[in-house]
Amino acid sequence: MSDKDDWVVWNGSLGVLDVAAMGRVEHDPSGRTAWLAAPYDVVGPFSLDELETIGRVAFGACLVMSRRKWQDDQIELRIEAREKRRAFAVRFREPDDDSAHRALLELPFEGELTTVEINSAFRRLAKSAHPDVGGSHDNYCRLTEARDALLERAYSVN
Repeated sequence: MSDKDDWVVWNGSLGVLDVAAMGRVEHDPSGRTAWLAAPYDVVGPFSLDELETIGRVAFGACLVMSRRKWQDDQIELRIEAREKRRAFAVRFREPDDDSAHRALLELPFEGELTTVEINSAFRRLAKSAHPDVGGSHDNYCRLTEARDALLERAYSVN
């Protein structure tokens, strides 16, 4: 590739993928230093020689890479970015955590819950809590509210 080609810009923390042209390129005895063109002209300086040799360079939260390198690495990069965003979201959840809902559905207090775990716990408890089988309407409503709240959180993390 040359500095005239388009390059892939991947910001995994935001999940943003774009293509940018190379902007300014400076030559000096140690090699070529480059910046991307607008609107990514804040991305730089980085080694254009390293980019062409390795196929990608990191700049802040962004990776600048060749189209070929993106094609080869995109699945792993997307998975890694999704896991980092998920971990970040879990760290900054509101303090009114879902421990009361977890307790009501007899679920573990720590760790992420899957939709399968939440729905299984609800179905198991609903079998005896439903008014049609002798349970309390209020208790069944509380179970339903707990399930819905936990499912809403589970979907917002994904």
